[in-house]
Amino acid sequence: MASFAASAAPIPLFNIYRAEDGFTNAGISMAVVTTSVGTIAALLVLGRLSNHLGRRLTAIASLGLLLLGCLLLLNVHDIGTLLAGRLLMGFGTGLASSSLTSYIVDAAPTRPEWLASVASSQGPMLGLTLGAIASGALVQFGPWPRDLIYLVCAGLLVLSAALIVISPETAKPTPGAWRSLLPRVRVPARVRHLLPVAAAVFLATWATGAFYQAFVPALVEDQLHTHSPLILGLVFAAYMAPSVLGAPLGGRLISAAAQRIGMIIFLTGWIGIIAAIAIGTLALFIAATIVAGAGQGIAISGATRGLLHDSTLADRAPIFSAIYLLCYSGAAFPSLISGELSNTFSLPQIALGYGGLAIVATQFTVLAARNPYSDTTRNAQHGELIKVIDRNT
Repeated sequence: MASFAASAAPIPLFNIYRAEDGFTNAGISMAVVTTSVGTIAALLVLGRLSNHLGRRLTAIASLGLLLLGCLLLLNVHDIGTLLAGRLLMGFGTGLASSSLTSYIVDAAPTRPEWLASVASSQGPMLGLTLGAIASGALVQFGPWPRDLIYLVCAGLLVLSAALIVISPETAKPTPGAWRSLLPRVRVPARVRHLLPVAAAVFLATWATGAFYQAFVPALVEDQLHTHSPLILGLVFAAYMAPSVLGAPLGGRLISAAAQRIGMIIFLTGWIGIIAAIAIGTLALFIAATIVAGAGQGIAISGATRGLLHDSTLADRAPIFSAIYLLCYSGAAFPSLISGELSNTFSLPQIALGYGGLAIVATQFTVLAARNPYSDTTRNAQHGELIKVIDRNT
């Protein structure tokens, strides 16, 4: 939570950077892309490192990278500094996405069964929510509006590192750390059939999260007519917070049903978002954002639970690396394209493009979602196959 709160801290400041330092929408979008690229690079290279060095050391390293990013962002007056700080934060969140989430799953109790997937998939969402709200409040009401949130996040990261130092290790260090740095994404064969739908879920929902970071600050100010950093933080939180609440609901459904229902709710929210932008109503925009966020939580939790089905300790870090690689790819590539298009198309037109992505992802999920195969299911299928072979023989 502290890691992702730090990652969300700059969002309410983006309009200040636009007004005081002349940053453009395309530049802000590039900052979102830079964060995602740093995260993807860390996932590809460092995603399996915690299996070899242990969860604690890699978790502390991720917090250290985020701390450096916060310190660098204390002095943002040009786009280069913003991009460098966001790149460091991307490296930090990428390493945290594999090491800290695996640490959570390792340490979680076995009952309720959905707890590990919800805590690991929604901890980042809750952190982003709290980070955005706290940042908006401190920017609007606190002293040193451009700096205080970064100092608070730095303190939380140091405290988190201290707590991890005194926590037990869950993964015994093993040889092969250098070999693990070779980029490789591995998902167990038993759940690979779930990847296409999971990719659609992660891409559409995280692309929307990136849209809220890159374009909603300007959209709220220009189309919905509010200049409050706190309102901006609350709008972003309205997408992230319901995700945390929706995830336990999805945890009570089977994986495929959770993904289908979640994406239908997510698309309903997007329809409301487009309508709110068209008529310029902030209240409808926030309400539709909450609906989309709740759908996101249900769908992401279902997809994550499916991919973690029957996972071993050694499987978890690579699985989470694959999950977040898909997530941040979903955040990066649409943002890169829409950032370039923002010089030609208006913000409402950009929003329509993201709405179209939500339609395609929802249709694919409804048609193609499947459940994981359990060992008993595979054994039963194998037994039936043997019986058929015996009869034919």
